[in-house]
Amino acid sequence: MLDELKEQVCDMNKRLQKLGLVEFTWGNASALDKESGLVVIKPSGVEYDELSPKKMVVLDLDGNTIDGILKPSSDTYTHLEVYKAFPDVRAVVHTHSEFATVWAQVGRAIPAYGISQSDFCLGDIPCTKPLTSEEIYGEFEKNAGLSIAREFADRDYLSSPGALLRNHGPFAWGETIDEAIRNAVVIERLAKMAYLTETLDGDSNIAPQAMIDKNFFRKHSYHNK
Repeated sequence: MLDELKEQVCDMNKRLQKLGLVEFTWGNASALDKESGLVVIKPSGVEYDELSPKKMVVLDLDGNTIDGILKPSSDTYTHLEVYKAFPDVRAVVHTHSEFATVWAQVGRAIPAYGISQSDFCLGDIPCTKPLTSEEIYGEFEKNAGLSIAREFADRDYLSSPGALLRNHGPFAWGETIDEAIRNAVVIERLAKMAYLTETLDGDSNIAPQAMIDKNFFRKHSYHNK
């Protein structure tokens, strides 16, 4: 079942390791098959060097395992909520990349200090609000996904294709697998640049919104929804 997509998702996860975005079993990547509405995701607790297409897990959007003998990623329900909230998304990447995770642990959005960030998104890279104790002790992973969705109630999820999950790490997405991976890489680079900017100048000012808008829309063909 979905053999080609299993191969793609397996390769997708291995690429994260090659790019230095994940270590050991940290992080995960998934992709949605548009025709069937099924999701293929990395299994839980399997190191990247040991992954194979046959180990990938196929689920429906309610989290029911359709194919696969291994337990799906512990972040599965977060991925599923992203797919439900963002209908044009076909791939989701979650990493514990160093600088982006630091911003998530501090609970700060990544500020838009320059044109490098406006190449990527229209403003900051948001960080979700803290989950309540009830949300944490309840359906934690699902509530984490819902917290990401809430950040985009008034924001276009394609012109800002990523977010920081508070106290956890970055999530990135895209209309294709390659886009999702690229966005995960860019978020980490921007997180590092923003950190270094504040290290050199603690009174740094964000870029003017006019500059962000001008640069973003000259590079991207779609407009805010």
